[in-house]
Amino acid sequence: MPEGFDYFRRVGSVRPSHLMFTTGVGSLVDLPNFAVLVKGLDDWDTRKTPQMPIAEPRLLEAAQKILGRGVKNLMPAPWLEGMDSNPKGLASTVGVPVTPFPAWFRCTRCDELAPLSGHAFDFENPNPRRPYEARFVHERCAKPGKKPLAVTARFVLSCVKGHLDEFPYREFVHRGVPCPGAAHPRLTMEDRGGNVSADVKISCRHCPASRNIRDAMGTRGEENLPPCRGRHPHLQTFDPRGCDQMLKVLVVGASNQWFADTLSALAVPPAAGSLLDALVEKYWNALDPLPPGMYSYARTNVPAFKELGDWTDEEIAAAVERHRIELASGDDNGDESTRDLKTAEWQAFSADRLPEPNLDFALYRNVDGVPKQLAGIYDDVIQAERLREVRALVGFTRLDAPDPQDPTLVTMAPLARARPDWIPASEVRGEGIFFKLPEALLRDWEQRVENSEAMQRHREAYARYRGNRRSDRIRGDFDPMAHWPGLRFYALHTVSHLLIRTIALECGYSSASLTERIYSGDADDDPRSGILIYTAVPDAEGTLGGLVSLAEPEQLVRLTRRALQDARNCSSDPLCAERLPEFPSDFLHGAACHICLFVSETTCERGNKFLDRRFVVPLGDHPELALFPDLP
Repeated sequence: MPEGFDYFRRVGSVRPSHLMFTTGVGSLVDLPNFAVLVKGLDDWDTRKTPQMPIAEPRLLEAAQKILGRGVKNLMPAPWLEGMDSNPKGLASTVGVPVTPFPAWFRCTRCDELAPLSGHAFDFENPNPRRPYEARFVHERCAKPGKKPLAVTARFVLSCVKGHLDEFPYREFVHRGVPCPGAAHPRLTMEDRGGNVSADVKISCRHCPASRNIRDAMGTRGEENLPPCRGRHPHLQTFDPRGCDQMLKVLVVGASNQWFADTLSALAVPPAAGSLLDALVEKYWNALDPLPPGMYSYARTNVPAFKELGDWTDEEIAAAVERHRIELASGDDNGDESTRDLKTAEWQAFSADRLPEPNLDFALYRNVDGVPKQLAGIYDDVIQAERLREVRALVGFTRLDAPDPQDPTLVTMAPLARARPDWIPASEVRGEGIFFKLPEALLRDWEQRVENSEAMQRHREAYARYRGNRRSDRIRGDFDPMAHWPGLRFYALHTVSHLLIRTIALECGYSSASLTERIYSGDADDDPRSGILIYTAVPDAEGTLGGLVSLAEPEQLVRLTRRALQDARNCSSDPLCAERLPEFPSDFLHGAACHICLFVSETTCERGNKFLDRRFVVPLGDHPELALFPDLP
């Protein structure tokens, strides 16, 4: 930096939710003038911030089973109040650390292409109140005039194991051999535009060598790229084991450069059994050495037993044995059971006696029950006047999005160089409506559609989808039907989307502001039949009640009738109504599209998959497939 230059470190800001789903650890953030990479947790400094850890034991336990017992806290992003009043004060030094990446820049006037380490470009960020104006300039540009802006050279390399690296411009343009004219040749990048593919010419100033970036694109382009170096730039490390995956060229801002792997849980009151398990874990050092025969003595002589007075010796002994087995089995490394955070929520919503309301969770049931007009559609409807949801980031992937039901399908990249002792988290508060469908209705429907051609086509499409996502990372036996969500998930998920789209027209919230949680399970082993539609915001007071008011009888009848009536028609019919997956396609929806069923990615928990209107309302020649053949 020139002497006396007033340098401010802030280069922008994002909302806390962005750090969970859009711009978290390891992601590229495309700022107005250049791109930055969010550093790993080792470089985050939470010591200057007054924020306390976010309390949510169930979510913390699930994170520990994935990342190890070393994770002790769920922490919000570092932030300090005071930027508005004093933009040069202590608050300006607190935040999420980033670094410019990719570190190759191009002059917008002379097309000079060089890395920041070559000192060809200078950084300017003189206005503390407008950090978004931060930029790099080419002060020594060969063409006269005002200092031109230098922008990020927009190509990077990545592989499916989550590695990210700079594009090797010098080696690429010289086809892997040294430049005959200079040891460190200077390059130019000429962006010619184009509406079919990238048309970017890279040339050497010291020799006639030049090459178009198209030679590195696509499957053929992989042959012109070097082997993956196993680089994690957010951690400043290279994988010591190397990497055997092929590199692919990404453009900065591409949607597949970063996918968040998150967990979320509602703060529901603990059931009696889970509270006992939590106390056993808390006082494990005192309970472990004691045989059950000494519990009577311990109740008056061991302090840990003061909080266990509500349970019998047999219940305590059973909880101790469960915890002992859990410790012996070790970490589960993120299998499906570790991510089942919905069991406690389903138990709370479906209980005959609702939990006592508190500041985080308040449920109310209409004293008259479900309106008689909807008796065959809903078994129960509950107003969730207060909800608190906690979300945590446990890792991320590149190129391939993680599958929430199969964490081993895609390789997850780490958040820190070693196992972290905390992970980023955020909490939101809001309201919602819980719908429980009749179990008898769903069982009868499952028997009708189980052997239908439509459901068989969906099964075959799911097997193709799993097979197409399989890669060399998956060893041993491969079950193409693993993690199949089951028949009733199609019905519950489709009903949920119909209600979301109708609710968005009634309550004032856009569909992107709403979120769903589907509680679906096997009819024999774990029957669940619930849908929670809710909205939540970071505000400590939550939302204003516009959503929960729609659960009132008169409103609920009108809303449900409208949702099911709208499901009968789509402006894309008959194409939409007749759609079913068939070989070789692997899409996971039938009669569904952006006009009738699809919602935003932030709303749907399964990425607009497993949807089909024919399974809810009569369509075409097979009305027997409909869950509701007779509309209310």
